Amino acid sequence: MLKTRIAPSPTGKFHIGTARTALFNYLYSKNQEGKFVIRIEDTDKIRSTKESENDILKGMAWLGLNPDEGATLEGEIGDYGPYRQSERTEIYKQYLEILLERGLAYWDNTTKEELDELNQEAKDKKETLVFRPKSRYEKLAPDEKSVIRFKVENQIIRFEDKIKGKIEFDTSLLSDFVIAKSLMEPLYNFVVVIDDELMQITHIIRGEDHISNTPKQILINKALDFSRKNYAHLPLILAPDRSKMSKRFGATSVDEYIEAGYLPEALINFLALLGWNEGNDREDYSISELIQKFSLKRVQKSGAVFNIEKLDSINSKYIKKLLDQDKIRFAKEFLQKSINKDLLNLEEDKLQKLILMECNRIKKFSDLGNGLEFLVKEIDYDKNILIWKDMKEIKIVKNLKWCYNIITNTEESRFEEIENIIKSELNKNNLNFGEYLWPLRVCLSGKSQSPSPFEIINIIGKKESINRIDKAINKFR
Repeated sequence: MLKTRIAPSPTGKFHIGTARTALFNYLYSKNQEGKFVIRIEDTDKIRSTKESENDILKGMAWLGLNPDEGATLEGEIGDYGPYRQSERTEIYKQYLEILLERGLAYWDNTTKEELDELNQEAKDKKETLVFRPKSRYEKLAPDEKSVIRFKVENQIIRFEDKIKGKIEFDTSLLSDFVIAKSLMEPLYNFVVVIDDELMQITHIIRGEDHISNTPKQILINKALDFSRKNYAHLPLILAPDRSKMSKRFGATSVDEYIEAGYLPEALINFLALLGWNEGNDREDYSISELIQKFSLKRVQKSGAVFNIEKLDSINSKYIKKLLDQDKIRFAKEFLQKSINKDLLNLEEDKLQKLILMECNRIKKFSDLGNGLEFLVKEIDYDKNILIWKDMKEIKIVKNLKWCYNIITNTEESRFEEIENIIKSELNKNNLNFGEYLWPLRVCLSGKSQSPSPFEIINIIGKKESINRIDKAINKFR
């Protein structure tokens, strides 16, 4: 059976690039009716933390990328665990001993100072050091500074990358590399090979920054007589200037997108389109549609540019698609922790109107309520912003009084129709919309930019609307 895996290191926040890699592994395994595995690569005991692991697993669950096997927030599932490398040390030790016994790995006592000196000599000669010490031919007794190196033999390694195509490496350019600091301290390039074999991983889909690790892993894989794996290396996520993605161009961790109020469906769509497309401009897919249509053949070879405007556009569409009850629920959650929490003091029916109005314009839920403090607080403003183009003050007062009279004379039972009533009167009398609606909107909001006057009226109500129009008229007395 086909199996893919995501194997993050819990040394920091759940990175957006790791999330994209996880998604592609998930989509490919499901498209091929295979299995998806989450494995925690925590061999870096100093930097790995439980907090980071939980952040990764929480982000995976939020995105809906639930594993068929592996680590989850609730515990491990599957028959090939443990799924944390820190709990597999005895397994790795057995395979280190096999390589040492076969003479395919060896103890090396070369000090860091000696290596630095050799590197400097090579640098002075403008050469690259290919380090293969004499100890590879000897059976040295290890001491506290010893490491275990893999013995590299000269050969050409060729493999067909499912994204990049044919790739080959000349191992004569490769040093004998360290696979463990001791029998109880194996390193990444070694343990990943053991885990992929024992967990029956068939396809390794990861970022192209791992290409340089591939020949080392193929050599170890071959030395242990393991099954040959399939490789696919994804293009990196790039900033708009095509540099490496950084915080300068947008959040780099998934929890920052959660906190900002993006929906998981929107982020899934956005990540899927970072390096893959169906061959058209479509950008709204359900997860089931992505599974059905996904193919590694449609993954681009070059870097995928991160475009926050595109994510915002996708997310705003998903917000609009939400059921009203979900819009209200999500919005209240975000208002509770926002600087605009005073909006929660609105009467429930008015708060719901506000939320549904805002969900038609916001890009993410953390935008909700921005600039709307005028709905619940006293407003003040310079009377000059009430002026539409080159209107005279006397005309502004006249037009505001006209609006005042219509709103005052509209019965409460018809007040939700106030937009149609005012626009109908403007049309019937062939009046200029801007000359009436601009000062009306500004006097209700105190701002030159705000929602429409009718949206505001429907939230603050008839009495407060009349009060604010009256205050505006008084500014010209």
